[in-house]
Amino acid sequence: MYNELIKKIKEYDKIVIVRHIGVDPDALCSQLALRDSILLTFPEKKVTAVGTGSAKFLSIGKLDKVEKVEHALLIVCDTPDQKRVDSANVSDFDYSIKIDHHPFVEKFCDLEIIEDTKTSACEIIMQILNQTELKCNSAIAELLYIGLVSDSNRFLFDSATADTFSLISDYLRKYPFELSKAYKKLYMRPLSEIRLEGYISSNMVVTDNHLGYIVIRDDVIHELNVDSASAGNMVNNYNFIQEIYVWATITEDVKNNQYRVSIRSRGPEINKIAEKYHGGGHKFASGVKTKTLEEALAVMEELDFELGYYTEGISEGK
Repeated sequence: MYNELIKKIKEYDKIVIVRHIGVDPDALCSQLALRDSILLTFPEKKVTAVGTGSAKFLSIGKLDKVEKVEHALLIVCDTPDQKRVDSANVSDFDYSIKIDHHPFVEKFCDLEIIEDTKTSACEIIMQILNQTELKCNSAIAELLYIGLVSDSNRFLFDSATADTFSLISDYLRKYPFELSKAYKKLYMRPLSEIRLEGYISSNMVVTDNHLGYIVIRDDVIHELNVDSASAGNMVNNYNFIQEIYVWATITEDVKNNQYRVSIRSRGPEINKIAEKYHGGGHKFASGVKTKTLEEALAVMEELDFELGYYTEGISEGK
């Protein structure tokens, strides 16, 4: 499949690279790194990476302006289903390619490179650059490292394997960059987000079945002077709370008239429940967007119900 990807990249002079709505570091870094690699290898091509940005990730890299192009190739990174593609209609392009590490949801591209055991889309692209003629440099390697570190939660998830560390080691030898600067770009944040983290810790509801969740309304977002996506971006911070097996943030997004629900688990699988509410993701890291708070709380009720069976199994030693 990698050879077919390179064949199509060579075939088209105009290439647009997109990813999922609700940008995160892996999605952003994968599209930026792939753009820069193609341009480094084929400088005569017009390659753009587009999508709705976030002020939180400006230090990582800049996106391009959306422009109407004809007879172009579309590459979609880190996106399992068509409805979550940001800033592009797949049908507007002559050919489309998906590069993704999520569990399969639907086929919507002509060529689909799906490796759902990998930590991130960035890890897949690292492999592609290692095994094809696409070029890399230290700046591109840093982007890929940032995306991989973010989506693996600093290698805490089981998706980080010996192959992952071997690949990173190879990149650090070939394309050295300063790790401290990479981590600064990823983890530096304003005091307002630290205060939001304190608010979540102090107000999280914890059920008897070990579900933890917090509802963050618009007035709290304004009072703390944070972005509506901030809570979802810090959901991994609550991974090691002894009394909680599944946890979620429910954040009101007035601008888009919705509630963002970010869910994590260190035991029961949660993606099937997320999919029932038109969301999705990985077995232990998923998300949903709902129109009402009542629907978001219904997701919590279903998670809590399923947790009842899970906790019962633990108590019985199953």
